[in-house]
Amino acid sequence: MLASVAELVSTILERNALAVDDLISIVFTATPDLHSEFPAVGARDIGITDVPLLCAQEIDVAGAMPRVIRILAHAETERSKANVQHVYLRGAVALRKDIAQ
Repeated sequence: MLASVAELVSTILERNALAVDDLISIVFTATPDLHSEFPAVGARDIGITDVPLLCAQEIDVAGAMPRVIRILAHAETERSKANVQHVYLRGAVALRKDIAQ
């Protein structure tokens, strides 16, 4: 889990030209089948140490895609909403084909 969170956070920052200093806070959610570690630890491992991080569990909906970590990041940016790059890695692309980059 930690490597996957680090990859996801790093990709979000890179694709949106964000630095850690641009982050205000991050909310992580994980599906109920992911419970080996808090996703925030993966972000802390890559140096995001002075940003509030919150972890929560997704609701357990029958038939939902398993093994999914979601991130809601609040950041300061000059980008318009239309230019924000929403990141979906691997199979998670199926969750939002309309906005996955």
